[in-house]
Amino acid sequence: MSLLLSNALILQGKDFEPVRGFLGIRGTEIDYIGEERPAAAYDAEKDMDGAILIPGLVNAHGHAAMTLLRGIGSGLPLGRWLEEAVFPVEDKLNPDIVRAGNALALLEMIACGTTSFTDMYNDPEVLVEQCLDCGIKVNIGRPFLCFDPNEKLEDSFRAQAAFALFEKYNMAGEGRIRIEFPIHAEYTNKSEPVRAFSAEVKKRGGRIHLHLSETRAEVDACKAKYGQTPPLFFASRGTFSNPTYAAHCVHLSDSDLQLLRQYHVVPVHCPSSNMKLASGIAPVAKMIREGLAPALGTDGCASNNNLNMFEEMHLAALLSKVGTGDATVLSAREVLAMATANGAAAQGRMDTGILEEGLKADIAAVSVRRPHMYPDFDPADLIVYSAQASDVCLTVADGRVLYEDGQYLTLDRDRILAEAEKAVKALYA
Repeated sequence: MSLLLSNALILQGKDFEPVRGFLGIRGTEIDYIGEERPAAAYDAEKDMDGAILIPGLVNAHGHAAMTLLRGIGSGLPLGRWLEEAVFPVEDKLNPDIVRAGNALALLEMIACGTTSFTDMYNDPEVLVEQCLDCGIKVNIGRPFLCFDPNEKLEDSFRAQAAFALFEKYNMAGEGRIRIEFPIHAEYTNKSEPVRAFSAEVKKRGGRIHLHLSETRAEVDACKAKYGQTPPLFFASRGTFSNPTYAAHCVHLSDSDLQLLRQYHVVPVHCPSSNMKLASGIAPVAKMIREGLAPALGTDGCASNNNLNMFEEMHLAALLSKVGTGDATVLSAREVLAMATANGAAAQGRMDTGILEEGLKADIAAVSVRRPHMYPDFDPADLIVYSAQASDVCLTVADGRVLYEDGQYLTLDRDRILAEAEKAVKALYA
């Protein structure tokens, strides 16, 4: 199948240079970008006049099924939020409820222009099958937690499930499914099991995703237990010897930043979640100055309360400015890179994240035919500061149209909403 998107404003390449013209898709890849109509024929053509084409958005940290926990525990700090609001509800989860929550998340993300996301939650095999069916890309794994300092990996059902999931599904769906090895956090694990798990991941050539230095209390508790910050804890146990990306990274010392740079760890900024839980302001501008390439994520709906990457871009830009007192930090193009190319790189997807010939056709089209989208002096600024998720009019992943003008092409919206309603009743009865 081939498709020509015509008369669009295309933000091309790593610098998001605007090109008004044509973008051709053949199979799963972009095969043409240019101002002139291509000579080659295409099976179909869509007139995208009035739209900006950007790379598909990459949500580099989240928990999809937590759509069903949207907003619970609002007004509580992280520790109380988990203990008093989240954990009691999660005790009632089962694969059917997780499936309903996942499907609701997929509806939301695809309509928001997200073409790839990272997830860490219960029953990951359920979400893998759902992503295979609907066409979106996902990096996912069975989270590793350990509360027994003497537990061996062979006795850990979590570790064994993580390894089995990798063997069964890694690179399924022509590579759309990437199985990785999440370590939930330092505070939900013990020292030697983390060391052993990290070593096994390295043997398999795996990738690690984790929560890191989200709150001041987390950092202080880690120092009290080990005399180390969370980054040093993981670095000294071999975790960072694997490709790693780390959510939050709010409370980092200068030496922590140097460690992340040394090991090429990718921080994932989650501004909405960090603000709602009063976790703090991640030093994103400083990360970039130190040579890091932070990505962007929503976190789960219980602490956000949505999966809207446009909102995360907007907040990331504003929060860094107010946090530093410097209106010049974190340009719109840097923020857009966080939501696209940097996120794709964090996931190990080096064949996407920018719009270039020969790369995967992962694309979001954003309508400018809205009052809040005019005038357009700089399209990157317009995307970061003005665009809303509801402005997305087309979502394409691996060359396949998933969403167009309010219609889902690979998901049954009405059935998903009905099943979500049943799941909510089961959770909160």
